[in-house]
Amino acid sequence: MEVLIGDPITTCLSPSVYDIICNLGFQLRENCDINSIVTQNGEVCWKTITDCVSYTESEQGLDYWGSVRLLGPVCEAVHSHFLSLTKGQFEIRYAPWFQWTSFPELFPEVFDALESLQSPAISLSLMKLTSCLERALGDVFLLIGKECPFLLRDLLASEELAQVFSQSVMNVLKVFVGSPCGLNLRNVLWHGFASPEEIPPKYCSMMILLTAGLGQLLKSYLQNTKLTLAHRSFITLANLEDLIVFPDVTYEVLSVLEEVMTKSAFILKIMLPYWEVALVKFKSHRFADCAILLLTQLETGLRNVFATLNRCPKRLLTAESTALYTTFDEILAKHLNDGKINQLPLFLGEPAMEFLWDFLNHQEGPRIRDHLSHGEINLHEFSKETTNQLLAFSVVLLLRFVDEGLLSVFKVLSCEESIRVWALLPFPEELTREAVRLEDNSETNGCHSLITKMTDELYHHMPENHCVLKDLDHLPTETIRLLSPVLSLILLLIALELVNIHAVCGKNAHEYQQYLKFVKSILQYTENLVAYTSYEKNKWNETINLTHTALLKIWTFSEKKQMLIHLAKKSTNKVLL
Repeated sequence: MEVLIGDPITTCLSPSVYDIICNLGFQLRENCDINSIVTQNGEVCWKTITDCVSYTESEQGLDYWGSVRLLGPVCEAVHSHFLSLTKGQFEIRYAPWFQWTSFPELFPEVFDALESLQSPAISLSLMKLTSCLERALGDVFLLIGKECPFLLRDLLASEELAQVFSQSVMNVLKVFVGSPCGLNLRNVLWHGFASPEEIPPKYCSMMILLTAGLGQLLKSYLQNTKLTLAHRSFITLANLEDLIVFPDVTYEVLSVLEEVMTKSAFILKIMLPYWEVALVKFKSHRFADCAILLLTQLETGLRNVFATLNRCPKRLLTAESTALYTTFDEILAKHLNDGKINQLPLFLGEPAMEFLWDFLNHQEGPRIRDHLSHGEINLHEFSKETTNQLLAFSVVLLLRFVDEGLLSVFKVLSCEESIRVWALLPFPEELTREAVRLEDNSETNGCHSLITKMTDELYHHMPENHCVLKDLDHLPTETIRLLSPVLSLILLLIALELVNIHAVCGKNAHEYQQYLKFVKSILQYTENLVAYTSYEKNKWNETINLTHTALLKIWTFSEKKQMLIHLAKKSTNKVLL
């Protein structure tokens, strides 16, 4: 899709945001003693951490850059500490201090992600951790306050939480997740700005320790006040049954998505690992994890389209602290801030916009991203149906930004799975007896021999990494197994010709007429096949004869090396020479 063709995007972080997240916390190389941060029993020494927070000269505001710089070595020490622990040691030392959250079982999972050293997994864990922490802090707020703030930024600035944890501790949290002037880890991840490699793992480790330390402070507060912490119930997503518009995602759809992910201009290359992990999570039935990744990356991709269509490329990046980020609210709005019409809804069309509005923004809808990011949903009970819809919509959207020639190939190859299962369908008993009688027919054997030879030949022209049935010896051995292989062969042949149609310089008039005659003969064969195999005629002897004749024509033409797959190879060789 031409709308997104341009120079490769290397980051969605503005220069200053990139600097504070990726560079600033690494400037001080001094070693920090872990024993000054946390004891052998897992008790957090808050003074060591709060002493690293810097303030402006008036001491009325935080010096976020100075704080991130000083906290860098502390985070490094905490990260090294966690990596030195076994999972058993981690759980013995820290598990009790996560019980104040409504999702304590999350933290061993986050520890596993840190141990894996896989960047996408660490980013996903940090997203889940921040949403869990926000929900837990809201519960603490309600020990004193009446109406919990909707935004984490406002929650961290509340007097109620400062009363429970102290202002100095809340300032530490502001540096990490509470302000666009700081690291702002929650927002840059949940809004899809940060690529996997741009989030230092040590900040995930630090957030684990801070959550444990908050649990320790809360325990003391509850003992002193004799109050009891109550967790709000998770919400149940509303009206989901009314939003089911796509069929279930099958393995065939997943294979198409795996293929199209690397070809679609909708996906930024720096974000591709998130999409790959999303598919892994779906296959392993971790539907909430898959949905979280899909939602953030849909926002990233749509923001890119929004910035391109409305000719405001800077809106692709995280805004500076003095301006608002471009999020779903603006991306899906009818008008831009300056009153001009937003071109994105016009480009996507009404059906796609309705899907996005229903799932994300409509007040009576599930508002999935809002509820997930604020920790209001039980991740273990997140429905497969919801993720199905997001995944299916993603396939549609990604295909929208694929080259039209390549898109045709995907459509053709997607038929192969359907044809392949024909041999597994049950047949009436009289047809089965007839098929067995014809199985030893010499013409049938000749057909199989030709199909095997041609499939082996065509397989050498397959696009890299595309999975197609190669070994005909492993075809299902049930009755009537001729039509499935021959139609799979024809589909493969046509798809490969389409792939190479633009790679051929051209044919002379005679070659063109011969090629056209060849293609028309294949079309004629398929039309005759429909007639011969109809329920009314059922001419199986004629079908075998017809198939054998068609296969001989295809083989003869293939031997002349005049198909596009052959000519494209020659054209490429000439260019290289």
